[in-house]
This record gives sequence, structure tokens and C-alpha cells, in this order.
Amino acid sequence: MADVIVVGGGPAGLSAALFTAKNGLETTVFDTDETWMHKAHLFNYLGIESMDGSEFMDVSREQVEAFGVNRSQDEPVTAVTETDEGFTVETEDSEYTAEYVVLATGADRSLAEELGCATTDEGVVDVSVQMETSVADAYATGAMVRAEEWQAIISAGDGAAAALHILSKENGEHFHDFDVPADAE
Repeated sequence: MADVIVVGGGPAGLSAALFTAKNGLETTVFDTDETWMHKAHLFNYLGIESMDGSEFMDVSREQVEAFGVNRSQDEPVTAVTETDEGFTVETEDSEYTAEYVVLATGADRSLAEELGCATTDEGVVDVSVQMETSVADAYATGAMVRAEEWQAIISAGDGAAAALHILSKENGEHFHDFDVPADAE
């Protein structure tokens, strides 16, 4: 059983996975590589002067794998259900379980709807500021929670917000992920 399963391997999903894995939670990402990033060129992403979206995805995947994220490439998730212990994530070939689930499937809201997550009048998944849905311990991020504000850096922030909330729950207090070099004053 993983601590966190992330469904979707774009900026939102990989951002969530990065934070949870680097802070000690066993994290699995299901990535079908259908991200819109392959159509993008980043000029407006903080810290990146200019980068092709596919290159960004390659670098991001390498980064999360370096922190121990288990990435399941090209194994589409067919269902997510709530259980007494958390969630079961199904694919055509197998079932996986986790205490938390982060949905990062772009504008495809079908898994969230099937899970029973509330939606807004605009038809997007209704989430708290921490990205938690109406289903406890299920998070939704990126384009699935926004009617039109589809931006890679916003999605990455949504993923980070979900991860920090999960880490806060796990630690029993607000969690902050600040990296400070040993020689910092």
C-alpha cells in the first residue's frame, strides 16, 4: 500500500509527487503522458527563461524519480474508489491502494465524478484552498478545478498545495517544505 497515489503525470501531478516523496511518503504516479505540456513552450514559468514543454516533462520526471517516486508509465487508471483504509486505484491489469489520492488528469474530471467529488455550477471539481475535494483525503488539481485558468505554473502550485496539506495531516501540524543549505545563516 502506497501512502499517496497520484493519477496524472503533468505539472500538477508531478509537483504533488515531488513534495510527498521527498518528505518520506511512499508515492506512486500513474502517467499516460497525455499532458498538454507537449504542445507548450515555457516562457512564462518562474525560473525558466525558455524551455520546450516536452523537455520540461523529461526534466520533471527525472527529478521526481530521483526522490523515489514510483512512476507507472502508460498504465491508464480506469477507476478510483474509496475504501475503509483509503482508496483503491484500478487499471486494466491491477489494483493499487493508498491512504491518499491526488487527481491530476487535466480537464478530464470523470474519475473525480465517479468517486463522488462535488462539482461547482461551472462543472469543475469543487476543492478547498488545500485542493481537498468533498471526499476526505482525495485531492483534485490543475485544470479539473478551474474553468479556464489552465496554466502549468498554476497547476504545479495546486499539486504542491495538495501535497503540503497531506504532509500537514500526516505530521499533525502545518507542514512547510523549505530547503535550507547546511551553511545558511
